[in-house]
Amino acid sequence: MFKKILIANRGEIALRIIRACREMGIETVAVHSTADTTSMAVRLADESVCIGPPQGKDSYLNIPAILSAAALTGADAIHPGYGFLSENAQFARMVEEHGFAFIGPTPEHIEKMGDKVTAKQTVKELGLPVVPGSDGGVNTAEEGHKIASDMGFPVIIKAASGGGGKGMQVVREEGEFIESFTRARQEAKANFGDDTVYIEKFLGNPRHIEIQVFGDTHGNAIHLGERDCSIQRRHQKLVEEGPSPVLSAKLRDEIGELAAETIRRMGYRGAGTIEFLYEDEKFYFMEMNTRIQVEHPVTEMITGIDLIAEQIRIAAGEELSIKTPPRFRGHAIEIRINAEDPDTFIPSPGKISQFHAPGGLGVRFDSAIYSGYSIPPYYDSMIGKLIVHGRNREECIRRLRRAIRETIVDGVKTTLPLHDWILQQDAFVSGDYTIHWLEQVLAEKQKA
Repeated sequence: MFKKILIANRGEIALRIIRACREMGIETVAVHSTADTTSMAVRLADESVCIGPPQGKDSYLNIPAILSAAALTGADAIHPGYGFLSENAQFARMVEEHGFAFIGPTPEHIEKMGDKVTAKQTVKELGLPVVPGSDGGVNTAEEGHKIASDMGFPVIIKAASGGGGKGMQVVREEGEFIESFTRARQEAKANFGDDTVYIEKFLGNPRHIEIQVFGDTHGNAIHLGERDCSIQRRHQKLVEEGPSPVLSAKLRDEIGELAAETIRRMGYRGAGTIEFLYEDEKFYFMEMNTRIQVEHPVTEMITGIDLIAEQIRIAAGEELSIKTPPRFRGHAIEIRINAEDPDTFIPSPGKISQFHAPGGLGVRFDSAIYSGYSIPPYYDSMIGKLIVHGRNREECIRRLRRAIRETIVDGVKTTLPLHDWILQQDAFVSGDYTIHWLEQVLAEKQKA
């Protein structure tokens, strides 16, 4: 087992990894920018190293600085968390070339699944259902127009190297195609340095269902159930829950085993999430995330398994701690708390004058904020995650509403009022919602 792990990340995920390491008896190194000198991760890690100025490109994306910090502190392994360099194949390769263990998949798997076109082709060959669309990248608007016309509108144009809704355009009418195609390629180039796009049939009212999977270096692979991530705004997840309100145990077993078999045949190592669009009781592969997810606590709450510890053990060469899917217990919901205006979604960085975390049975608050902490303006606006577990979904919703009202974050605006409002809506309470629901009701709310 590793003796010391460097955490190449910040915020709540850095703190989450520190906690797992401490319980496993592993020392930690927190790297940080000058803007995060007073962060909770820096305060709680065994060691810390400043790797650059506030901007992410000069610090948390600075590969030479991170590798130097690992060498300087004598770390055995590097955990990338999520975001930043977590799905950067070059980083994973350089980590291993410099003699450190990378707590994640192989560089080859990161590379293969990071390109959406290659990923789709790969899983299709391995037996996963995919959304009908182009066989690969589309080079010209004329070529794309013919594919879309043959398929029938609406269609969606996606960046091959994309994520987070960037480089993505929905085309509902034929006359909109050329302009949308050009815009998608421009966004893809600006955000990912790659203007390759592909085209898929646009599903009208799907759910976003993701399957948590794990594989080890001994040929074992397993799924840990699903998370329903359909409450979204601009393709960004706001609420995640598990199990999904719309999946039967039979469907869960079928898609879970298919996902596990896929990564088993790939020889995949570590944690991964296979994401699907689900409509009319059919699943369509969307993408695979080759890292731990922001919403991983939902799975931890219904399985009792520490997913970060499992990542670390697998990276150290150990076998999976469990070989068959566990019994799923009760229901869990996570909300992402952002430092944003709950009505306009404009970021609200600043100093937290007062903070109080909720508590009680089944309540978990993953965050790195504290009273007096100044939220930097340089990074993602998420400042915490509130995760609640209940014996059933109804109890879980009631408990989450109670926990939201206990949470105090003064000095900045947060999305807590929005979450409280979502939980009271009939569509959410009944579980009858799709990935388009929230944007539709917010638009109606603004008109009223």
